[in-house]
Amino acid sequence: MRSFIDLDRTLGNQPLRLGVILSRADTGRGREATVRDQLRELLRSLAETTRIASITASSAIEGVEVAPQRIRRLVATRREPERFRNRNEREFAGYRDAMDEITRATEQEAFSVPYVLHLHRLLFGHTDARGGRLKTEQNLIVSYEGGQRRTLFTPPSPKETEFLLPELFERYRLAVEGRAAHPILLLGLMVLDFLAIHPVADGNGRLARLLTVHGLLREGYEVARYVSIEQRMFDTRDGYYAALYASQRRWPEGEHDAWPWLGYLVEVIAYAYGSFEQRVVAQRASSGSKQERVREYVLQHASPRFRLSDIRRALPGVSDATIRLMLARLKQEGHIMPDPNDHTGPTAAWIRR
Repeated sequence: MRSFIDLDRTLGNQPLRLGVILSRADTGRGREATVRDQLRELLRSLAETTRIASITASSAIEGVEVAPQRIRRLVATRREPERFRNRNEREFAGYRDAMDEITRATEQEAFSVPYVLHLHRLLFGHTDARGGRLKTEQNLIVSYEGGQRRTLFTPPSPKETEFLLPELFERYRLAVEGRAAHPILLLGLMVLDFLAIHPVADGNGRLARLLTVHGLLREGYEVARYVSIEQRMFDTRDGYYAALYASQRRWPEGEHDAWPWLGYLVEVIAYAYGSFEQRVVAQRASSGSKQERVREYVLQHASPRFRLSDIRRALPGVSDATIRLMLARLKQEGHIMPDPNDHTGPTAAWIRR
């Protein structure tokens, strides 16, 4: 809510580079319709891969992790509570339900308190926790870095939250309808204020990431279906938390600097579009065997430093065994090498020479 009181002040002095990055995102959005018509099978595969990655990554950011061999079983179908092995699996399944609620909707609802509490209820629907309620006790944003507890930020009280949250959604709605700024910037401000308010006792981070995906889809940025925004946030979680901390300082006084967070979010979305383009190019260029598709992607489209999981996401339908076979061949040919600064094993990083 604080970010929307004076948008001219909040969004003044926009970094020049962000304008360029936002333009790239808009260009990518414009290309999506063509891709949807031409590569339907690819997009169906990407959507399912992204669904699994998003559920897994957003849960892992909060320390909710499940055994790799259990992930596909948990995301495949809705399971009854007695089939879960522990609380982590229950919370994992709750994020699955909330994510499916968003991505399978034929029309994205407007942000509102009832809708947010509905998602929160889904998040904890398989646990004994009482989801779907605003906080009733003061909560704090704390850090345990170095083994010591330190309060980073004190959100508004439960009583204030009852008024601040609906006001936030109303101010956001008016700003979007009035085209007060770029829609991604307005969404970023809404998420920033939502996290600053910290409206529920548990699950605020997961809710914020769900609302980010919801908002992107609502504004027509369909890339959130095909590249996991949450996975990128997990991969860059140090930057994620640093940006939020930097932008929440002096938020209660309305004197905060929103640009660290907005810059981070814009970069994440730009990365998603870049990754999406790489996958589309790789698909169109791969008329040969699956091994040839892996070779083409690694040598022409992958980042200079990549992992097997990057290839897996870029080339749906290609098995890990095929990928490993081609990686070994490319290594033998001198095209790639293991990253000497990374660990060894199936998740190790590679460097293209």
